[in-house]
Amino acid sequence: MAQSYTEGFYKPLSEREHWLAKQIVDIAYHIHKALGPGLLESVYEKCFCYELKKRGIPYKKQSSTPINYDHLIIDDGLRIDILVDDLVIIELKAQENYHPVWEAQLLSYLKLTGKRLGYLINFHVPLMKDGIKRRIN
Repeated sequence: MAQSYTEGFYKPLSEREHWLAKQIVDIAYHIHKALGPGLLESVYEKCFCYELKKRGIPYKKQSSTPINYDHLIIDDGLRIDILVDDLVIIELKAQENYHPVWEAQLLSYLKLTGKRLGYLINFHVPLMKDGIKRRIN
Protein backbone atom coordinates (compact mmCIF):
# COMPACT_ATOMS: atom_id res chain seq x y z
CA MET A 1 0.00 0.00 0.00
CA ALA A 2 1.36 3.42 -0.94
CA GLN A 3 2.27 5.74 1.87
CA SER A 4 1.19 9.36 1.54
CA TYR A 5 3.84 12.07 1.58
CA THR A 6 2.41 13.66 4.72
CA GLU A 7 1.99 10.40 6.62
CA GLY A 8 4.25 10.43 9.62
CA PHE A 9 4.57 14.22 9.46
CA TYR A 10 1.06 15.28 10.39
CA LYS A 11 -1.72 13.80 12.43
CA PRO A 12 -4.64 13.23 10.04
CA LEU A 13 -7.35 15.87 10.04
CA SER A 14 -10.55 15.01 11.86
CA GLU A 15 -13.78 14.29 9.98
CA ARG A 16 -15.07 17.67 11.16
CA GLU A 17 -11.97 19.46 9.80
CA HIS A 18 -12.37 17.67 6.44
CA TRP A 19 -16.04 18.62 6.30
CA LEU A 20 -15.30 22.25 7.21
CA ALA A 21 -12.53 22.37 4.58
CA LYS A 22 -15.00 21.33 1.88
CA GLN A 23 -17.52 23.90 3.06
CA ILE A 24 -14.91 26.69 3.11
CA VAL A 25 -13.73 25.98 -0.43
CA ASP A 26 -17.33 25.69 -1.65
CA ILE A 27 -18.21 29.04 -0.07
CA ALA A 28 -15.17 30.72 -1.64
CA TYR A 29 -16.11 29.44 -5.10
CA HIS A 30 -19.76 30.40 -4.60
CA ILE A 31 -18.91 33.99 -3.61
CA HIS A 32 -16.33 34.41 -6.37
CA LYS A 33 -18.75 33.10 -9.00
CA ALA A 34 -21.46 35.51 -7.82
CA LEU A 35 -19.35 38.64 -7.27
CA GLY A 36 -16.09 38.14 -9.15
CA PRO A 37 -12.82 39.87 -8.27
CA GLY A 38 -12.23 43.56 -7.57
CA LEU A 39 -14.28 44.30 -4.45
CA LEU A 40 -13.08 45.28 -1.00
CA GLU A 41 -11.94 42.55 1.38
CA SER A 42 -14.66 43.62 3.83
CA VAL A 43 -17.35 42.77 1.24
CA TYR A 44 -15.99 39.26 0.79
CA GLU A 45 -15.70 38.84 4.57
CA LYS A 46 -19.35 39.80 5.11
CA CYS A 47 -20.47 37.43 2.35
CA PHE A 48 -18.29 34.63 3.74
CA CYS A 49 -19.76 35.03 7.23
CA TYR A 50 -23.26 35.17 5.76
CA GLU A 51 -22.67 31.86 3.95
CA LEU A 52 -21.27 30.24 7.10
CA LYS A 53 -24.33 31.38 9.05
CA LYS A 54 -26.70 30.07 6.33
CA ARG A 55 -25.00 26.68 6.59
CA GLY A 56 -25.20 26.64 10.39
CA ILE A 57 -21.42 26.70 10.81
CA PRO A 58 -20.20 28.57 13.91
CA TYR A 59 -17.57 31.26 13.37
CA LYS A 60 -15.95 34.34 14.87
CA LYS A 61 -14.92 37.23 12.67
CA GLN A 62 -12.01 39.54 13.42
CA SER A 63 -11.21 37.28 16.36
CA SER A 64 -8.64 38.80 18.70
CA THR A 65 -6.25 36.26 20.20
CA PRO A 66 -3.58 36.99 22.80
CA ILE A 67 0.08 36.15 22.23
CA ASN A 68 2.21 34.84 25.05
CA TYR A 69 5.86 35.89 24.71
CA ASP A 70 8.26 34.97 27.50
CA HIS A 71 6.20 36.24 30.46
CA LEU A 72 4.47 38.98 28.52
CA ILE A 73 0.87 38.57 27.37
CA ILE A 74 -0.13 40.75 24.44
CA ASP A 75 -3.93 40.86 24.47
CA ASP A 76 -4.51 41.91 20.88
CA GLY A 77 -1.54 40.05 19.45
CA LEU A 78 -3.44 38.40 16.59
CA ARG A 79 -6.48 39.47 14.65
CA ILE A 80 -7.83 36.48 12.73
CA ASP A 81 -10.19 37.35 9.86
CA ILE A 82 -12.49 34.36 10.41
CA LEU A 83 -12.14 31.49 12.87
CA VAL A 84 -14.46 28.68 11.76
CA ASP A 85 -15.87 26.38 14.45
CA ASP A 86 -12.79 27.10 16.61
CA LEU A 87 -10.87 24.79 14.26
CA VAL A 88 -9.98 26.53 10.99
CA ILE A 89 -8.33 29.91 10.46
CA ILE A 90 -9.28 31.84 7.35
CA GLU A 91 -7.32 34.86 6.18
CA LEU A 92 -9.07 36.73 3.39
CA LYS A 93 -7.42 38.96 0.82
CA ALA A 94 -8.60 41.02 -2.12
CA GLN A 95 -5.25 42.02 -3.58
CA GLU A 96 -3.99 41.96 -7.15
CA ASN A 97 -0.41 41.15 -6.20
CA TYR A 98 0.34 38.04 -4.17
CA HIS A 99 2.68 38.46 -1.20
CA PRO A 100 4.44 35.37 0.24
CA VAL A 101 4.36 37.00 3.69
CA TRP A 102 0.62 36.20 3.77
CA GLU A 103 1.43 32.48 3.94
CA ALA A 104 4.01 33.13 6.64
CA GLN A 105 1.38 35.10 8.56
CA LEU A 106 -1.10 32.22 8.29
CA LEU A 107 1.51 29.70 9.46
CA SER A 108 2.36 31.95 12.41
CA TYR A 109 -1.31 32.17 13.32
CA LEU A 110 -1.65 28.39 13.17
CA LYS A 111 1.41 27.85 15.37
CA LEU A 112 0.52 30.54 17.91
CA THR A 113 -3.09 29.36 18.30
CA GLY A 114 -2.44 25.62 18.16
CA LYS A 115 -4.89 25.27 15.27
CA ARG A 116 -4.05 22.76 12.56
CA LEU A 117 -5.83 23.93 9.43
CA GLY A 118 -5.82 27.30 7.73
CA TYR A 119 -6.83 28.87 4.44
CA LEU A 120 -5.50 31.93 2.69
CA ILE A 121 -8.20 33.04 0.25
CA ASN A 122 -7.53 35.85 -2.21
CA PHE A 123 -10.63 36.88 -4.16
CA HIS A 124 -8.77 39.19 -6.55
CA VAL A 125 -8.00 36.45 -9.09
CA PRO A 126 -9.66 35.52 -12.41
CA LEU A 127 -9.97 31.85 -11.33
CA MET A 128 -10.78 31.06 -7.70
CA LYS A 129 -8.61 27.93 -7.77
CA ASP A 130 -5.60 30.26 -8.04
CA GLY A 131 -6.66 32.22 -4.96
CA ILE A 132 -6.96 29.41 -2.42
CA LYS A 133 -3.98 28.22 -0.37
CA ARG A 134 -4.43 25.53 2.27
CA ARG A 135 -1.94 25.07 5.09
CA ILE A 136 -1.71 22.38 7.76
CA ASN A 137 0.33 22.90 10.90
